[in-house]
Amino acid sequence: MQEKGVEQLESELNKKTKLVVMLAPSFVAEWSYPEVLLKLRKLGFDKAVELTFGAKMINRIYHKKLKNLKKGEIVISSVCAGIQQTILGKYPKLKKNLIKIDSPMIAMGKVCKKFYPDYKIVFIAPCEFKKIEAKNSENIDFVINYQELNKLFDKYKIKINKLECKGHSCLFDKFYNDYTKIYPLAGGLSKTIHLKGILKKDEIEIIDGILKVEKFLENPKKGIKFLDVNFCEGGCVGGPALRKDLTLKQKKQRVLDYIKVSNVECIPENRKGLIEKAKGLKFG
Repeated sequence: MQEKGVEQLESELNKKTKLVVMLAPSFVAEWSYPEVLLKLRKLGFDKAVELTFGAKMINRIYHKKLKNLKKGEIVISSVCAGIQQTILGKYPKLKKNLIKIDSPMIAMGKVCKKFYPDYKIVFIAPCEFKKIEAKNSENIDFVINYQELNKLFDKYKIKINKLECKGHSCLFDKFYNDYTKIYPLAGGLSKTIHLKGILKKDEIEIIDGILKVEKFLENPKKGIKFLDVNFCEGGCVGGPALRKDLTLKQKKQRVLDYIKVSNVECIPENRKGLIEKAKGLKFG
């Protein structure tokens, strides 16, 4: 994918190009749900989906991979683009240990290309690393970060009140999934891939923050089989493009509150993220 930033995206919005916007699951640490969906539609996005379904699909592959680890094999999660880039650039010998499974962004891009073939796919990211990752994917057309989206909201004076948020305009179009909404928090991957009976707790290492990750990589603990690692402190909610007026603890709480809201939402059946919707797609 050629590099396409906020200026090029703005041009597409002005031309009324058909666009699908994919929100990283950390979005609730930045904006209020469901109001942000109406703001996106007012800005010019035709469809809006959450990345949780992409996470659900790659979880199934992670489960299978970890269930069939070879003796002595150590694998590193590859959902975080910052971790990918760090290993490729600084620890190339560990490239073989990176799990060769799509990130939720790439997986969701493939799903969206299947269901919306005439649309361009836009990802809203909490960090810049996703832009680097998207360059190598034909399934993502644009990546902008949270701050860049906020500037577009401001430039086009996109404002709403809660009373406006009614009906389908404040629902994701498709692919709702509940249990992977915890993904933006450190350890969210491990908590959702059903490792009980597959790996023991002391065989899994969860690390958030690149300095701590590098410290471990340079002096690994014996007996570890799976590294669930994030570049940013706290996971994706600690991304540099997120708002600065909230503490990390407050951002984590917003994700947990969102999970509670989603548990009582009445989502139409045709908008749920059902496994059969990804039939025929490969996420490796």
